Amino acid sequence: MEKLSVAQARQPESVGRQIELDGWVRTRRDSKGGFSFVELNDGSCFGNVQIVADAKLPNYEADVKKLGPGASIRVIGEVRASPAQGQATEVHAQEIKVYGWADPESYPLQKKRHSFEFLRTLAHLRPRTNTFGAVARVRNCVCRSIHDFFQEQGFLYVHPPIITASDCEGAGQMFKVTTLDPAQPPRQGTAVDFTQDFFGRPTYLTVSGQLEAEIFATSLGKVYTFGPTFRAENSNTSWHLTEFWMVATEMAFYELKDIMDLAEAFLKRIFRDVLGRCAEDMQFYNERIDATAIATLEGIVQSEFVRLPYTEAVSVLQKSEQTFEYPVAWGNDLQAEHERYLTEQTFKRPVILYDYPKAIKSFYMRVNDDDRTVRAMDVLVPRVGEIIGGSQREERLDVLERRMREMNLDPEAYWWYLDLRRYGTVPHSGFGLGLERTVQFITGMGNIRDVIPFPRTPGSADF
Repeated sequence: MEKLSVAQARQPESVGRQIELDGWVRTRRDSKGGFSFVELNDGSCFGNVQIVADAKLPNYEADVKKLGPGASIRVIGEVRASPAQGQATEVHAQEIKVYGWADPESYPLQKKRHSFEFLRTLAHLRPRTNTFGAVARVRNCVCRSIHDFFQEQGFLYVHPPIITASDCEGAGQMFKVTTLDPAQPPRQGTAVDFTQDFFGRPTYLTVSGQLEAEIFATSLGKVYTFGPTFRAENSNTSWHLTEFWMVATEMAFYELKDIMDLAEAFLKRIFRDVLGRCAEDMQFYNERIDATAIATLEGIVQSEFVRLPYTEAVSVLQKSEQTFEYPVAWGNDLQAEHERYLTEQTFKRPVILYDYPKAIKSFYMRVNDDDRTVRAMDVLVPRVGEIIGGSQREERLDVLERRMREMNLDPEAYWWYLDLRRYGTVPHSGFGLGLERTVQFITGMGNIRDVIPFPRTPGSADF
C-alpha cells in the first residue's frame, strides 16, 4: 500500500498500484449502474482524479452518496487505466473513509463561479478553488526558481532585518514600530520622546533589504535577499499592497551592463520554469483569465531584450502619434502607458531602460558624468510595464553624501552605509523584483490582492 498524491495517481505509470489517497471532494455524480464517481483533489496539481465507488462498499449509502463539495476523505483502492477521455487513470475504491463533512447548505464554495471580490472575503477557503490553487502552485514555482537561479549562480542568501531605522527609498511611507502608549506617549517638549521606546529611537517596518544587502555584497561578493516588505502608501489600486515580498540582489564588482544581463537571464529562467512545471495551471489561466498568458511568457523567453537609454525612449514616445493620458517630457517619470507602448507597439518585446534623470531616482544610484542622469535601469515587459528596477550603486563617498543632502537625508543616520565607501569601496550594483507583481504578470490576474494568500491593504487586515 502506497500513499500517493493526486498528481502521482493521475500518471499512467501508477496503473496497477494499490494506493491510499487523501483529499477534498470537488463533485460527486451517481450512476444508475450502481456506483458513484467522486472527483478528488489534494492541491498537488490542477486536475482531479476520478474515484469510482461501487455500491457494494459497506458505507456506500451511509457515506459515499452523501459526499458533497468540501468533504475530506481517504480512499484506498487500485489505480486503473481510465476508459474516459481526458484522463489517463481512475481509482477504483476498496475503502472510503470520511474525515470531515461539509454541509451543502452552508459550505460557501458550491459548484458555480464566484467573483474574486467575494472570494477575498473567504481567504481561508479560496485556495480550494481552481483559480487560487493554481495561484499557490505558480507562486511556489516562482519562489523555487528564484532560489535555484541565484544558488546556481553562486549567490549567498542573506536575511536583512524586518525592523529598521533606515528609509531605503527616502519616501517616508513607512509603518512605525513602537511599544509606546499612543494615548499617553512620553514627551520631550511637544515631541514624542522615542528614547523611551523599545529600541530607544524611531523604528519602522522595512521597505527594502537593499541597504543591508550591500553590506554583505561588499564583503562576500554576490548576495540576494527574499522576504516581506511594507509600504504605508494609502493606495487602493489593483497593483498595490501594503505587505508584499521582494527579491533584492547586490553584487560587488558589477556595473550597469552586468545587472541588465543578469536581470534578463533571471526573468527568462522564472518564466521558463513556470511554463515547464506549471503547464496545467498556465493552460487554465490561458483559457479562463488571459488568452495571451502563455504566448506572452514564451515570447519573452525567446526574445532578446532591447537596451534603450531613457533619453532615447522619451524621443521615441514624443515622435509617436500616440495620445497619452500623461504627457511625455524629459525629466518626468514614465508611466505604465508609456512603458507598455514601448514594449507592445514600438519594439514588441521587453525593453530595459537605463540612465534616468537623477531628480526622479533614489539617492544611492550612481551619478553619471553628465551630472544629470544616474545609472538606473528598469526592465519593462508587455501588459504591465516595469517588472524589475535596479541600478549601479554610488560608490564615491563625497558624491553619495552630496546626494543625501540634496534629498534632505541626514548622512549621520546612514553612517554605517557610508562606511562601506570609506573602507575598501568597490563598484557594485543590484536590482529588485516584486514577487506578487511577477505572479500577477504570469497569471494575468487582474488584481494583485488575488496573488498573495492574505492581502494587506488600507482598511483591510483580515485573517
